[in-house]
Amino acid sequence: MIIDFHTHTFPDQLSEKIVNHLAHTGCIPPHTDGSVIGLFSSMKEADIDYSVNLPVMTKPGQVEKVNSSLIMQKEYLLDMKIITFGGMHPDYVNYKEELLRLKQAGIPGIKLHPAYQNVDLDDIRMMRIIDEASSQGLITLVHAGIDIGIYDHNYSSVAHILKLLKEVAPEKLVLAHMGNWGCWNEVESDLAGAPVYFDTAFSYGPVTPLPDAPRAPYISYNLHPKDFVRLVRKHGTDKILFGTDSPWEDQKDYVKRISHMAFTKKELEQILSQNAKNLLQS
Repeated sequence: MIIDFHTHTFPDQLSEKIVNHLAHTGCIPPHTDGSVIGLFSSMKEADIDYSVNLPVMTKPGQVEKVNSSLIMQKEYLLDMKIITFGGMHPDYVNYKEELLRLKQAGIPGIKLHPAYQNVDLDDIRMMRIIDEASSQGLITLVHAGIDIGIYDHNYSSVAHILKLLKEVAPEKLVLAHMGNWGCWNEVESDLAGAPVYFDTAFSYGPVTPLPDAPRAPYISYNLHPKDFVRLVRKHGTDKILFGTDSPWEDQKDYVKRISHMAFTKKELEQILSQNAKNLLQS
């Protein structure tokens, strides 16, 4: 079994426009059109059994509307083998009630994206949401590290994360992009081994830019396979969740890349599915 713990879909009528905009912001080509059917087709080609959909709320006014839509689509998405999370914004006032609504609807977790929400991860607004989600038994998945389209500030740095872990000590916290995208030395020295999950989204192998994109620093940001294996083992193979960041990585190619790394069969089973199953069922 393979579970992709980090994917994105968008409303069918807007998916092409949104994906094209994000592709030109990050200077990377998409591998699906961003629709639910596009992800489902990609999963079939890659032999991925389930994907986790992660919505991003860029405005507090989106929270209830988008979450309501996802709750209504939950069974349809499950038929497509897609497990959806809800979303939250740090400026949304009734966050406790909204988190409870998601939990009661059977939504297993939420996504936070400090860079897109322009709020540091250790801001009280972020920490109280994560604390409440933890209290309610929800998973919180956070974009961690530099964002490929935003280089002026790391809104979820290793220092921010360490402060969050010290002051909140959340359960079921997932740090996307192997703990902190582009800041691998800090992850390995200061964060590896912490009581959190890392997902593998957009973190190893070559980055292919858009054909007309200017050469950018992100070209060399992803981990070399040997460095990736070392970091995974230092953090603990029981705390790694396979994720691609589809549509920004080709799911089939991403599965192939990790399957050819120097992991044992047991380690690969943990990373590709077992850890995700354990977390989703906890």
